[in-house]
Amino acid sequence: MTADDDSRHPGEPPREHAFYGRRKGKKLRTAQAAHLAADLPRLAIALDEVGAGPLAALFPQPVRAVRLEIGFGGGEHLVSEAARHPDIGYIGAEAFLNGIAKATARVAERGLGNVRLYGDDVIPLLDRLPPGALERIDLLYPDPWPKRRHWKRRFVQADNIDRFARLLTPGGHFRFATDIEHYAAWTLRQLLADPRFDWTAERADDWRLPWDGWPGTRYEAKALREGRRPGYYEFRRR
Repeated sequence: MTADDDSRHPGEPPREHAFYGRRKGKKLRTAQAAHLAADLPRLAIALDEVGAGPLAALFPQPVRAVRLEIGFGGGEHLVSEAARHPDIGYIGAEAFLNGIAKATARVAERGLGNVRLYGDDVIPLLDRLPPGALERIDLLYPDPWPKRRHWKRRFVQADNIDRFARLLTPGGHFRFATDIEHYAAWTLRQLLADPRFDWTAERADDWRLPWDGWPGTRYEAKALREGRRPGYYEFRRR
C-alpha cells in the first residue's frame, strides 16, 4: 500500500487496524540475521499465547508488572529500560523487520529474560491483551504523518486511546514523545479532553526534559541535529 492509497481489498481489516509504512529496509547485517534465526523464536510473541493465562507468564523470569512499547525502532529505549528494571516484563511491538533484528540482537547480547517481541501490526495484540494488564504504555517518536490528509493514520486516535484506557491499570501511565509540535498539540488536545487520563506535568520542565534514565534514541538524535526540540508527555490513567 502506498502512502497515498486509501483503498482496501475485500476482507482487509478496517482502517484503524491497518499498518502504514515499510516492513523491511536495507539488507540485514550478518550478525543481525544470525540473531533473528537463533534468538527471535524464543523472544517472539504469538497471538495465541496472549490471554491464555497471566501476562507475566509470557516471561521466563518472574516479573511484578508488564509494560508495552509500541514502535520501538532500534530497541534502544526498550532494552535500556528492561536492563534497568529486571523485575518488570517488557513487550516491544515493532512492524519494521530491521528494528526487530536490532532489538533481538541487543536483547540476546545482554542476556535479558524480561523482554518479548511482537513483530506485526500492534492492533491485534492490543485487542488480545486482557483489561488492566499493563502498568505503562510507551509511544516514542511515532510517525507524525504531517500531511493533513494523512492525519487519520496517526496512532494517537480516539479508538487507540480507548484501547490504552482499557489496558492500563488504574494509576498506570501512557508516555508519548515527539519532536513534532503539531503532533504534540494533537495528542494533548485529545488526552486532556479525556476524563480517564490526567496529564502529570506540573511545570514546563516536566515535558521539556527527558524522563529519568532516558537513554535517547536515534530518532531523537536526528531531531536535535535538525534543530527540533523534543517533548516528553506523560498521562496517568485514573
